[in-house]
Amino acid sequence: IMMNIDQRPCESQRGGFSFENSRRNAMLEENLSKLGYSAPKARKTGTTIAGIMYKDGVILGADTRATDDMVVADKNCMKIHYIAPNIYCCGAGVAADAEITTQMMASNVELHSLSTGRPPMVVTVTRQLKQLLFRYQGHIGSSLIVGGVDATGTHLYSIYPHGSTDKLPYLTMGSGAAAAMSVFEDRYKPNMELKEAKTLVRDAIAAGIFCDLGSGSNVDLCVITKAGVEYLRGYDQPAQKGRKQGEYKYKPGTTAVLTKTVTPLSLDLVEEAVHLMDTK
Repeated sequence: IMMNIDQRPCESQRGGFSFENSRRNAMLEENLSKLGYSAPKARKTGTTIAGIMYKDGVILGADTRATDDMVVADKNCMKIHYIAPNIYCCGAGVAADAEITTQMMASNVELHSLSTGRPPMVVTVTRQLKQLLFRYQGHIGSSLIVGGVDATGTHLYSIYPHGSTDKLPYLTMGSGAAAAMSVFEDRYKPNMELKEAKTLVRDAIAAGIFCDLGSGSNVDLCVITKAGVEYLRGYDQPAQKGRKQGEYKYKPGTTAVLTKTVTPLSLDLVEEAVHLMDTK
């Protein structure tokens, strides 16, 4: 019996690459297209956010790149959002979702504080956020890291888009999370001093910037202690734009003009404006 390679019975993989999943996906896409459906596409986001607990409080860090597919939409956006005077939140995922989610939470927390007459607690913010995200079953694409200092001590939580949470001494999220976590796993120590902790968070975010295409530009830090909050905007710029080494100017007439046609247009100039492109 003659058999095609794709029609062989199941046998153990002897080595090299296995393309079984590729064949399976191709078959599923073909069957879906016959039924009038299209295969789901993965949603790619780009961010590196991180947070650690150190001796006197919490340090949150984030990069400043916002992307639209393969286009850098914003080079210096803010990903560390205000929730309360003693609580801040890093947002990854869909930029609009993270922005509006944290704004709504800041408003609700302020109303809660006015109602109870006491400062908000980090666990209160975390619970409200996880309930909100769970209610929408992941359709709000926000991955959050909440950190702060309240009457019960120092706290650091991560909240996933479907509503699950973690409470750990150091956390990373976003597409550059693996690179940042490798730095934390190697160098984190309990009860670190401020200077060492800031350097560690900076290096973790820089690892995400250099190892992840969706993360880039600058490093922002936010240091939260009982004494107050220090928001370090533009703390470091690890990926500086290089300078051109040569000159690429050519004299007029270097390239010959073969044909030339001039068509006059009868137009009235109403308004003229010049917009310079940001090349920083």
